[in-house]
Amino acid sequence: MTNRTLADLEQNQEFIRRHIGPDAEQTKAMLAEINADSVDALIDEIVPADIRLADLPNIEESKTEVKALSDLKAVASLNKVNKSYIGLGYYGTLTPNVILRNVLENPGWYTAYTPYQPEIAQGRLESLLNYQQMCLDLTGLDLASASLLDEGTAAAEAMALAKRVSKNKKSNLFFVADNVYPQTIDVVKLRADMFGFDVIVAPANTVAEHDVFGALFQYPSATGEVADITSLIDAVHDKKAIAAVAADIMSLVMLKAPGELGADVVIGSSQRFGVPMGYGGPHAAFFTTSDKYKRSMPGRIIGVSRDTRGKDALRMAMQTREQHIRREKANSNICTAQVLLANMAAFYAVYHGPQGLKTIAERIHRLTDILCLGTATNGVQAIHEHYFDTLTFKLANKDEVVARALAVDVNLRTDVDGHVSVSLDETTTREDVAVLFDVLLGEGHGLDVAALDAKIIECGHSSIPPSLVRESAILTHPVFNSYHSETEMLRYIKKLENKDLALNHSMISLGSCTMKLNATAQMIPVSWPEFANMHPFAPLDQAQGYKSMIDELGKWLVELTGYDDISMQPNSGAQGEYAGLVAIQKYHESRGEGHRNICLIPSSAHGTNPASAQMVSMKVVVVDCDKNGNVDMADLKAKAEELADNLSCIMITYPSTHGVYEETIKDICDIVHANGGQVYLDGANMNAQVGITSPGFIGADVSHLNLHKTFAIPHGGGGPGMGPIGVKSHLAPFLPGHKLVDFNNELQGNGAISAAPFGSAGILCISYLYIALLGKQGVTDSTKYAITNANYLAHKLSEHFPILYTGNNGRVAHECIVDLRPIKEASGITEMDVAKRLMDYGFHAPTMSFPVAGTLMIEPTESEAKVELDRFIEAMTSIREEIRKVEQGQWTVEDNPLANAPHTLDDITDANWNRAYSVQEAVFPVPAAAANKFWPTVNRIDDVYGDRNLICSCPAVETYIDAE
Repeated sequence: MTNRTLADLEQNQEFIRRHIGPDAEQTKAMLAEINADSVDALIDEIVPADIRLADLPNIEESKTEVKALSDLKAVASLNKVNKSYIGLGYYGTLTPNVILRNVLENPGWYTAYTPYQPEIAQGRLESLLNYQQMCLDLTGLDLASASLLDEGTAAAEAMALAKRVSKNKKSNLFFVADNVYPQTIDVVKLRADMFGFDVIVAPANTVAEHDVFGALFQYPSATGEVADITSLIDAVHDKKAIAAVAADIMSLVMLKAPGELGADVVIGSSQRFGVPMGYGGPHAAFFTTSDKYKRSMPGRIIGVSRDTRGKDALRMAMQTREQHIRREKANSNICTAQVLLANMAAFYAVYHGPQGLKTIAERIHRLTDILCLGTATNGVQAIHEHYFDTLTFKLANKDEVVARALAVDVNLRTDVDGHVSVSLDETTTREDVAVLFDVLLGEGHGLDVAALDAKIIECGHSSIPPSLVRESAILTHPVFNSYHSETEMLRYIKKLENKDLALNHSMISLGSCTMKLNATAQMIPVSWPEFANMHPFAPLDQAQGYKSMIDELGKWLVELTGYDDISMQPNSGAQGEYAGLVAIQKYHESRGEGHRNICLIPSSAHGTNPASAQMVSMKVVVVDCDKNGNVDMADLKAKAEELADNLSCIMITYPSTHGVYEETIKDICDIVHANGGQVYLDGANMNAQVGITSPGFIGADVSHLNLHKTFAIPHGGGGPGMGPIGVKSHLAPFLPGHKLVDFNNELQGNGAISAAPFGSAGILCISYLYIALLGKQGVTDSTKYAITNANYLAHKLSEHFPILYTGNNGRVAHECIVDLRPIKEASGITEMDVAKRLMDYGFHAPTMSFPVAGTLMIEPTESEAKVELDRFIEAMTSIREEIRKVEQGQWTVEDNPLANAPHTLDDITDANWNRAYSVQEAVFPVPAAAANKFWPTVNRIDDVYGDRNLICSCPAVETYIDAE
């Protein structure tokens, strides 16, 4: 028996040990390698003393997984999940279990990164192409994106596209029909205000009275009416304007496609295709438009190209629209999508197929018919004759009906005076309709669902106008007609998963993206019904569990950021940037200084910064960086003083985008403040701050937090994400509110950033558990080990490659930049060649050519153990030796393993292998690669061909057969 105390035997520190990769022995070896006495001594060397926090953050101690999950389950039980008929874009749905378990709950799908390296992302790219095809079929347009953030923000993007492409250049007015979802109107109005557009909200049939550059209609309307809007769209076109339609995706299975009605843009949510409501998200929005507007389309598009063998291969198309290239000239600040959720919706369509979807839609519609007929029989008439799944009633006894509903755990839509609406969905049963009769009519109505159904059949009742019944086929591609048994569906999902490299295979060392452990325990509550099945507009007294969790998470994040308040509404990092800048602008306006519109941005900044600035009508002025990658203080001071009368803010990342703790950061804040501006500190690199410093302590006024980076929400193959903003007290009054949910009456009139009041609330439990499991010591240690791992990696790689930027002491922060430009000059080998060659070693490439062209930015995170760091170092060292052979002339610049990477099974089974190197050198360059081989399924993809031959719909089935 050892002499350990009970405290020694407690498991409270167990999760910290499991989250942080290096153990004590590995840490000792790494510290010896980099000549540091201890982790704390290393931190003292690196982090400027004037921004160091004296104490650990004031949050709880770490919990065990069992305790943390038990406590959160008790919190979740405070939610009262009523049967929801609120609708407004959020509906009950039945997630097929084969998709729930094998996609949503599968790290092979949720830990993958955005498909910037398409050769090792062909699985999710194929699924996203299926998503695009699904959206094209249902909306009747030419071009679809691979998803946007939510329906409200997609509508705002439609407005921005309309302004860009409308030929009515003299108009500054955007028309919104008053029967559009109210939360969408809220988001659009705020976005328009920031862009300087005028908005009118009026009855749809008055659109011809206004000179507009664009208009937005809802189909079916927010109150459920199915109406032919062709003449309204024609009236918009008569103004040389753009007509956008927000459509319900399930209704489009039965209704004529908006594209056939003349719509130029169609947007909406794909949530009801198998994605839980999650108290507002995450959900994938769809966005389709005409091919002629493809260069102005926001978001990402998956396209078909070809690889070096001429085989069809998928990639993100038209990447020149990415923000880091176009910056303030970008179409949008969007830098992510909702890939995981789009894939779920696509698989839902694949699994059910066209006939299955028709069965679901027809059943929803038939139950709505039964409800409508039954209520009418008893004198309660719906206000619309034509509908799909939503009935609205004008009631003299509304309060009595609502009380009856709540008494039987039913939620109706009640936000319109004197009216209630009832939206049915896939989960609605015959028994539910019988309960709704009791709610709407009281007891004793004498109605029978089966008898009403028979009556509808007998009388040939039609609640969809004949002119709006869909006649065009949907989902005719073989992929939607091949996988309807669970066995086949399971194998299809697995086949696609096998094509993708994710964190469950190897380290993904992406600088600026923080691909850390997404612990299984943190993911479990996402599927709990108490969290998954809550409607975002449910009465707040039913969402006390969510309120408790969100409030506590908010309190922790306020403590960790050094701010005074926080908003959880932004549902991506880019949305967080936008929300922060909105708060800054509204603050200036409140002080009578609305003319302040200049945003200073260092030349090293991420491209979303200037793109976000242009979304709030700011003028971007670039601040130079010195040869060490730091902000040029003389240039900053000169420009701040010169522009002081109109200076709004600076947007700065800390540690810098170059991976260094700039020692002048407090001075930067002071200079900007002295000249009347605010400091927006980009939260992209918070993983190097938590517990050892904070934006608020440094002197910043507002930051967004990438919960999908620092706080462990997984990247999901390119989304979901969350970007809540922390603010100092003077900016708190300007945080976003929400029209339908009064979660803070002081913010009620502020307008909304996202469609749901708490953004993608369904994944906040991940970050909540991340902090609860790590506690004050664990979150601080995570930062320290992120820095330790990065410095070990930088030190070892510096023996073979130049490290571009370091601090005054030769150390880096939590990431480092490897400079490949001298190698390219000496050998002709490019950073792209190195990135593709890493695939042969079983690794995803680091961030390429950002923030400096010709470089790789590497961030190992705290979760990687020394053995994985060493495996990556071995790969990079071996690659350097391969480059040296090119430099020495042993291999030509055209015929070497890097120029031909990645290598596939097609390569090594080619009878005509005639390369200057062996098959062994190509695919098993080191023993570690052979021991855990990942095979890319396509060779290097031709980006230029893909952009010149834009194909964004599913190829013929023969392509898939040939590829197998």
